[in-house]
Parts: sequence; C-alpha cells; structure tokens
Amino acid sequence: MKNHNGKKLPGIPIKILLVDDNESNLMSMEVALETEGHVFFKATSGREALRILLKEDDFSLILLDVKMPTMDGYETAELIYQRDKLKDIPIIFITAHDYEEAAMFKGYQAGAVDFIRKPFKPEILRSKVAVFAELYKKNRLLRQQEEKLQAINHDLMVLNLDLEQRVLERTVELENLNHQLISLNLSKDQFLSVLSHDLRNPFTALLIASGRLNDDTESLSPGQIKQLSQIVHRTSNRLLDQLNEVIEWAKKQSKKANFTPEKVRLAMGIEESLELLRPNAAQKGIKLQNKTPKNILVKADPLMLRSIVQNLVTNAIKYTPQGGSVIVNAELDDDMVCVFVEDSGVGMTEEMKEKLFNEYNAPSLSGTNNERGSGLGLLLVNDFVVQHGGTIDVESAVGKGTTFKFTIPAISMT
Repeated sequence: MKNHNGKKLPGIPIKILLVDDNESNLMSMEVALETEGHVFFKATSGREALRILLKEDDFSLILLDVKMPTMDGYETAELIYQRDKLKDIPIIFITAHDYEEAAMFKGYQAGAVDFIRKPFKPEILRSKVAVFAELYKKNRLLRQQEEKLQAINHDLMVLNLDLEQRVLERTVELENLNHQLISLNLSKDQFLSVLSHDLRNPFTALLIASGRLNDDTESLSPGQIKQLSQIVHRTSNRLLDQLNEVIEWAKKQSKKANFTPEKVRLAMGIEESLELLRPNAAQKGIKLQNKTPKNILVKADPLMLRSIVQNLVTNAIKYTPQGGSVIVNAELDDDMVCVFVEDSGVGMTEEMKEKLFNEYNAPSLSGTNNERGSGLGLLLVNDFVVQHGGTIDVESAVGKGTTFKFTIPAISMT
C-alpha cells in the first residue's frame, strides 16, 4: 500500500475482524478485500467476536454488522470499547438500513467511525478499508518512532548521568589534587623556613666557636678551648639531629617513606633507641629508665619505631630540668600496645598541647638548657604512629611533667 504522497509504507500486517451473522456476507467482504493481502478473522455473532478479541491483539479494523440476533452491532461495539486495549480499534458498521439520522447517531455514539450500506459496492468497501489501513500503519509507525525516541532519550539520560558522574569525579579529583598542591606548597614553605631560620642560628654559633678555635688557638686558655670545643660538639649534634628530622619529615610529606612492619621485641627496640640518648641525659643528670616488659612483641617498622621513641625521649630530656627523670614503659591493651614516655619536666599549658600536632603551627620552644628544635619531631611521630594504625595522646600539667602515650599493634605470644 502507498500513502497519499505515493510513498510505499512498510509491510505492517493489517488484521481485520469481520462480524456478520450471515456466512455469505462474510465471504463477500473477504473476497472484496483479499486482493489487498490483509489477514481476516471472522465471527457470526457479537459473542464470538468478543471471544476472538480476547485472544488476538493488534486488530487494524472491525467491520461489524448492525442487525444480528441476541446481541446487535451497537451492543457489541459498546462491550468492545469497555476494554482499554480495544477502545482504539476503529469500527465500521455494516447496515441494510438507510442512513437515518437517529440510527447514525446511535452508531456513532456506540463508537463507529463510518457506515457502509448493504449491499455494498466492493470498490467503496476497499476504499474505506484502505483509508483505515493506511491510518493504522501510520499510527503504528508513529508508535514505533515514539518508542525509539523514548529509548534514545533514556540512553541519552543514562549517558548524561554518566557524564555528570564523570565530571563530578573529575572535579573531586582536581579538588583533591589542588588540596595536595596547597599542602605541598605549605610543606615546602615550612621546609624552607626551617632551613633558613632554625638551622641558620646554630650554624652561626658553630662558625663563631670554630672560628675562634681556628684563629685564636695560641691565646686561648685550656678552659676556653674546652668550652668552645663543647659548643662545637653540642651544636654539631643538634644540627645533625635537626637536619635528620627535616629530611625524614620531607620524605614523609612527599610520600617516599617506606613502611615495612615486622615482629619486634618492644623492650629491645626501645633500649636501642635509648642507648643513643643516654649521653644527652647524662649531661643534664637526668635518670633515663626503660621499664618496658620484656615479653611484649609488636608489629612495627623498626626504623619508624626508633624515630618515634627517640623524638619523644629527646623532647622529654629537653624539657626536663637537671636531675630529673624520664621513664619509658608499656602495657598490653587488647590487640594494641600502649607505650608511655613520662618525664618530670616543666609541663605544658592546654594551649600548647592543642598545637603539638598541628602541621602548620607546631611549637618550637627552648629546652631547660636553651636547647632548640624545629618543631617537626612531633609531626613525624604523629605520622609514623598513624601509619602503624595507632593513636597518640599527651597528658601534661605545668610544673608537673608530661606523659606521651602512643599505641602500636601487638603480636600475641601464643
């Protein structure tokens, strides 16, 4: 079939239901229309027509006789249109009566779209059926296009949501990178600040003392030489300690620090750390004690554990007056070990405690013998403890000393 523009429509099957109580009339309608290649279903009563419509779908047209026994065409049409899935099927009434106004009104009221009078002329029947067949095909094409459009719109919506998600993820990624860049810039600024300020003064003292030793050796007394050499020795050690702290901290900030935990006997690991610090404690007459139980095993990175202990004990020595004490102890707490570094030093205010682990506001206070530091040691300690999955806390009171507590994973003895 071609449309009014001469373009042939796709081969959509046209199903037509023929309803007439006279078999001859059914045959006549089928013969008149069979050249069009339609598919026909035939019923000799309204009830039979309804049964067919309950079983079959997608009828393009119903040719319905008006005058039938038991249930006439009008009643049949009303019952057909009571079902939602059937109400869009056009019905052409076939009638032997004249087109009286009242009859036509009743037919249209029942749902008819047209009338054909018996005896019908085949060409008129074919012409009217062709109109509705073409209309059915166009409607089917429109529905198909609408379904395709809905599918395309759904795909576009999914793609749009996916694109929005990707944009959101990329935005978050860029924001994270921006935060990292800001953090790196701040770290760089602090790193440069340490190099330019905290290390400059000790170097100046070192140069002055070594310069006097180099230039005035003959005029200096043995006592003066000893005093200057002690300044050079202490300053060199302090510089080395501070430089090591800065390097370790810088590595950590650039994510280059390696974390390789292994089984460590805690008392032994702490003792190795304290051995390096006993000379410092002895210079101030500070009693340095390791009371860690010998049977405690931990899963720790040995180098990080040493750095944690050395930093905390170094601070304890720094802020403890002559003749004081520093004690390291530990105890099991479920699957973690809590390590204590307790001193009898000057203590801290609440404000100082709040700033201890602030990466960009870490305090750097002089010790009881005017020892100075970069303020970065505790930042390293905090980072290393966190890498172990532990926590760090501090208890302190001015004039009563300070106790640092940190946790690391325990290893069962069994």
